[in-house]
Amino acid sequence: QVQLVESGGGLVQAGGSLRLSCVASAHTFTYAMGWFRQAPGKEREFVAAISWSGGTPYYADSVKGRFTMSRDNAKNTVYLQMNSLKPEDTAIYYCAAQKFGRGSPTASDYSYWGRGTQVTVSS
Repeated sequence: QVQLVESGGGLVQAGGSLRLSCVASAHTFTYAMGWFRQAPGKEREFVAAISWSGGTPYYADSVKGRFTMSRDNAKNTVYLQMNSLKPEDTAIYYCAAQKFGRGSPTASDYSYWGRGTQVTVSS
């Protein structure tokens, strides 16, 4: 079992920035890590992911160029730096993990999930 705890959400004006963190209870170097989000009345959608073996993160088109995902295996933590935020980025952001995963954009490929952190972007 891996427990994931997200933090860093909050209220920000459009154009602002936030950095989300996800701390894992296990060594993240053996897990693919992903970020997903869910807005009210909408399905959970992919934001970014990185394979367990590292490499370049994969991003949804809607956030490419604005969001940056990184991982610090020594701290068992992954980050999501969010810049140039837009009102449509408003959602609960979830961290997910999959043992030896490839960094899939599909939510059902992940076995472990955090409880989420709320991000609200005002116009």
